[in-house]
Amino acid sequence: MIEFRSITKEYKKGIKAVDNLNLKLEEGKIFGFLGPNGAGKSTTIKMLVSIIPPTSGEILYNGVDIRKDPVAFKKLLAYVPDEPKFYQKLTGYEYLNFIADIFEVDEKTRKKRIEKYSALFGLEEALKDLVSSYSHGMGQKLSLMAALVHNPKIIVLDEPMVGLDPKASREVKDIMRSLADSGSIVFFSTHVLEVAANICDRVGIINKGHLIAESSVDELLKGKGETLEDYFLSITKEA
Repeated sequence: MIEFRSITKEYKKGIKAVDNLNLKLEEGKIFGFLGPNGAGKSTTIKMLVSIIPPTSGEILYNGVDIRKDPVAFKKLLAYVPDEPKFYQKLTGYEYLNFIADIFEVDEKTRKKRIEKYSALFGLEEALKDLVSSYSHGMGQKLSLMAALVHNPKIIVLDEPMVGLDPKASREVKDIMRSLADSGSIVFFSTHVLEVAANICDRVGIINKGHLIAESSVDELLKGKGETLEDYFLSITKEA
């Protein structure tokens, strides 16, 4: 389990991007993190993956503050940002091997996984090309492959389906479900509320840095006669 305890991020005095966030992410679950632009989603994600530190509070993994042994925590983690960055003068295959080296994935295992996911995303031939020649969608697929090459116990995705074609989007949703069913924690942000409603075990809605709702989709909508989109627009307007 990952637990956010009273997490606050203050960029300027008195201006809090995330304010006193308390949240639990469970193994074997897909958690959808929803909110308008500027609500604090990406800031929360960057604190979870240790890109930026919180101003106050702590993030625990199985009861241990992730700052106590950040390298051990990161070995379990995969992160797919909303705008992936690559070493442009590497081929796709060289980049994936570089990531596999960092996570100490053996040659046989990495080869099997790279072949599996390159076939799944239709990148078999493109892996021979320089990353600088990739389209946005191809880069997004490469970022997803890099995240999966070490079979992470925790996968964090920030708008993972932006720029993907319908087939690749479906594959990503199936992969997320498979990872969760095998016991991983899947945490992702999205503006596509239909996707969240269809695949998430739980969702949290953040607005202006505050978590304003957190539950299963069924529990959120029980007795309201609304879609998740209706509920989201209503509650964020009220907040």
